[in-house]
Amino acid sequence: MWGDFDVDGQTSTTLLVQTLRALGANVSYYIPIRGKESHGVHIESLKPIIDGGVKLIVTCDTGITAHEAIDYANSRSVDVVITDHHDLGETLPNAKAIVNPKLLPEDHPLKYLAGVGVAYKLAEALLDNRPRTADHESSIVHRLSSADLLDLVALGLIADVALLKGETRSLAQKGIQALRNTNRLGLKVMADLASTPLDTLTEETIGFTFAPRLNALGRLGDANPAVELLLTQDSARARVLAAQIEGLNMQRRMLTSQVFQAAEAQLKANPALLEEPAIVLAHPGWPGGVVGIVANKLVERYHKPAILLNESEDGIMRGSARSIEGLHITEAIATQKNILRGFGGHPMAAGMSFDADKLNEFRRGLGKAIEKQLGSIVFEEPTLQIDAWLGLQEINISLADTLEMLAPFGAGNPSLTLASRNVKLKSVSTIGKAKEHLRLNIEDADGNVQSLLWWSGAGEELPEDNSTFDIAYSLRASTYRGQKQATLQFEDFRITEEQAVEVQNARLEIRDLRLQPSLLNLQPSTLIWAEGSDKAVGKSRRELQQADELSIYTTPASPADLRKALEIVKPKTVYVFAIPPAEEKPDEFLAHLAGLCKFVLNQRGGKTTTSELAAAMSCRESAVQVSLEWLSATGQLTVTMEDDNLTLSKETREKNPYLQAELFVALRGILNETSAYRKFFATADLTKIFQT
Repeated sequence: MWGDFDVDGQTSTTLLVQTLRALGANVSYYIPIRGKESHGVHIESLKPIIDGGVKLIVTCDTGITAHEAIDYANSRSVDVVITDHHDLGETLPNAKAIVNPKLLPEDHPLKYLAGVGVAYKLAEALLDNRPRTADHESSIVHRLSSADLLDLVALGLIADVALLKGETRSLAQKGIQALRNTNRLGLKVMADLASTPLDTLTEETIGFTFAPRLNALGRLGDANPAVELLLTQDSARARVLAAQIEGLNMQRRMLTSQVFQAAEAQLKANPALLEEPAIVLAHPGWPGGVVGIVANKLVERYHKPAILLNESEDGIMRGSARSIEGLHITEAIATQKNILRGFGGHPMAAGMSFDADKLNEFRRGLGKAIEKQLGSIVFEEPTLQIDAWLGLQEINISLADTLEMLAPFGAGNPSLTLASRNVKLKSVSTIGKAKEHLRLNIEDADGNVQSLLWWSGAGEELPEDNSTFDIAYSLRASTYRGQKQATLQFEDFRITEEQAVEVQNARLEIRDLRLQPSLLNLQPSTLIWAEGSDKAVGKSRRELQQADELSIYTTPASPADLRKALEIVKPKTVYVFAIPPAEEKPDEFLAHLAGLCKFVLNQRGGKTTTSELAAAMSCRESAVQVSLEWLSATGQLTVTMEDDNLTLSKETREKNPYLQAELFVALRGILNETSAYRKFFATADLTKIFQT
């Protein structure tokens, strides 16, 4: 088995080695070392393999342009079977057989298979077409069925960013399920070292946990141990290999960060490069193993195809390209074949090499080819298509679970882009080992709060303080230490003009009786709004109804609470007493809420609402929401939120101290804002308060 050094190649090789060994074949494998040989099949490495007595060579995720190497194998009377998915050249190699979905019609369901998908289809045919015997069903050979290989298929398809259409999407779905229950020791150890549970794995787990680690082998070292890791039944050996991979992955992350910073510096020094149809950057010191990763990061940031190149001592540029949806980057690169030493790839990624003195010519020619493919759209400002606008109160785990039915997401099946209007940034915190990610807490005009994750967002521009903006995000259902949660992942924001909200009745009469509670008895016919410890004086926010007169006894917790009360009551006259409730520190507030939760569990069957708890504590609903999340993170309470309705239940599970710490900070911020607003309410011009 001759493989390629990326994850698609590693899994393709592993899959066919495992299959053919189950069929009784004597199988060896070889994956080129990237730093010495690059992609493809090379005669100098092939010669000693053939000298060793090999009778058949099967390529895995490579070989479709290896004319010279295959001709050499033929001259040595060795047959070659090519399994590949990369774009076809002008002529096909003289192989014994070629299995490549690019040979199929455009509408064929197998058209978008990656290399591991091609290998799987070959293995499926070999395993399932075996005649029945007394001992084995036709689909099982030496206890191996094609279903046992689906975990490898998911790894390769997702890591290679295959278009999730037709059979490819179906295989990815089945493969992810198989990966959650994999028996491969190597994958279990990798997951353990990365602190990643397999039973809740998604395509994001593959893309951000497994793929980078396995790719680190091929990018920075020798990918052959990856096959051993995926096949081994020796737990000690699996741990050794996984530990080596973990070390290489740390090195990859460091190099990626360094090259990305250098690429950004080039763009800042020469902004004109961003005006071109594609970003093309080069530097002699960039490690070839990470330029593809950095190119992908540039695509994500600038929404343009990107190519990063490193110049070797022999004056040859070698690099990797990453594309955008709708642009076949390999076809664009192929237009420059007159100056290329070699190239290959598929619609979303490619590799190429050319003489260093051809860089500017390559950049110009590539730009023209991209313009020809995309037309004027290449110079247009990228736009984000919103699939649905939601209020923050509509976001919950039930909705996230429903959207998960559309997974796995990726190229060809992007996740839904959702958005919310007119929100403000409450707080920002950095997370991650290197503090490279952000957690954003946002709030809408009604006091609803949501938290978003902005991957690699550290250092990016944020909305200004007190600005109002629309925010776009994706919504995923995730599980952390046994608890299901809805996770918002930031995509983009845009500043909007904040408009003042006018009181509905322009003739509203306001009587200022602040800090004069004894005068309350002089308005016996009014509806009294009182909360918290003053609840006995009047009605809570949940009990308000339309009335001509409203007495505001307890100081509202927020402008949103005041506005909502006025919208419900629609008064002609408002008497403002504004008695501030006793302030509580965060730990006191949490203890208070925990007591209420205990009452709800014991006396109400765990059923309550966010607004009921907020009224009982005379606070913002966002404070209740954050505090319930904090209590849930203690591992003693499970909270299910659906709109305003809450279901509480006792459950013992592992604590999440990191989440507790972040939520405690968020709660402190909300309580401080509430306190500041109530102090402002006590002395400010009431006319202005009731106009905003």
